Amino acid sequence: MTGALLASSAAPASARPEAAPPKAARTATALAAPDIPVANVKAHLSQLQSIATANSGNRAHGRPGYRASIDYVKAKLDAAGYTTALLPFTYNGATGWNLIADWPGGDPSHVVMAGSHLDSVTGGPGINDNGSGSAGILEVALAVSRAQLQPTKHLRFGWWGAEELGLIGSKNYVNSLSSTERSKIDGYLNFDMIASPNPGYFVYDDDTQLEAVFKDWFAAKGIPTEIETEGDGRSDHAPFKNAGVPVGGLFSGADYIKTAAQAQKWGGTSGQAFDRCYHASCDTSANINDTALDNNTDAIANAIWTLGTATTPPPGSSFENTANVSIPDNGSAVESPVTVSGVSGNAPSTLKVGVDIKHTWRGDLVVDLVAPDGSTYRLKNSSGNDSADNVIATYTVNASSEVANGTWKLRVQDVAAQDTGYIDSWKLTF
Repeated sequence: MTGALLASSAAPASARPEAAPPKAARTATALAAPDIPVANVKAHLSQLQSIATANSGNRAHGRPGYRASIDYVKAKLDAAGYTTALLPFTYNGATGWNLIADWPGGDPSHVVMAGSHLDSVTGGPGINDNGSGSAGILEVALAVSRAQLQPTKHLRFGWWGAEELGLIGSKNYVNSLSSTERSKIDGYLNFDMIASPNPGYFVYDDDTQLEAVFKDWFAAKGIPTEIETEGDGRSDHAPFKNAGVPVGGLFSGADYIKTAAQAQKWGGTSGQAFDRCYHASCDTSANINDTALDNNTDAIANAIWTLGTATTPPPGSSFENTANVSIPDNGSAVESPVTVSGVSGNAPSTLKVGVDIKHTWRGDLVVDLVAPDGSTYRLKNSSGNDSADNVIATYTVNASSEVANGTWKLRVQDVAAQDTGYIDSWKLTF
């Protein structure tokens, strides 16, 4: 997990031809997620440790240890029947790579994606940070292959480069996607440090539905969880979230200190960091808690099976307006309409409102959703402290009291002077 956010550069993409779906594929809905053998995950960590040991003790961006790490993961996925793509990018004068692996089949307009960064800092082998997440999703991906899973949604896995330098690889990937391709990702799940030696069980709370998948699994196992806050904005979910993709994930703690209450709840040692070897040379294969690694990897598998085999929304459940609407500087509100038809009953309690507003100072903007009967739902307030540009986000609105069909409007007002922009597009998903 990185501690800073920096800019990224564009990257070309290449892929080998897509493999045909396995003949023996079974119906996804008839299958439960398998138990993931922790020994298999640890075997991957042992390989990553060996790679670091053979390459000056690290697997960092621009170093041979990183390229050897990504070659190891790619070979495993290629042998398992995935369509893989090595996506190069350049940062600090060195070439880095993202690895993308697609499992054949599933609805390509509804993608469930899991990702982890594969690079370490230069000062250590990075086995917990983030060999653990990388090995965890690798073994889950291999479990998908062993099960010959035929999901209803398309499954994609990603391993990111140069995360430790400021989320460079994941930013590069998200920026390379068109708005249409980004909108096809129903959820991105991030796993950065899942086996900390003094672990906690932290769940991302960025999207209520994705959060519930993890919290429900842990609750069924009698394992208490807390909301993840230490890594907010510091790992590879951030570029996806900033682009309006729903995100979720798991985390076992970095250099924050475990409290007495947390030690009572989870065991371990209070007054010590969750990972005392965070970004240090001692982040080796000895810096792993097997129980946390086992629990978190099983939770990842459950999420992939649960989300990947869910029923996809019927045609017509998403409605979009892509016409540009100029927003007057310090002027009156403007509206962009979307007409909904063919949806029975009321809107859901988790109505998704995807917003793409281009603006030079987002803090000037007040954004509302207006229901067909004129009821308004505040999506965003103005703020003098919100100095970033653009509003690219997906909001969840409890609109269960509203009839679904009719004309909905996105209402935007610029309430301060000197900055300009326009509504680029917006979408309702029922």
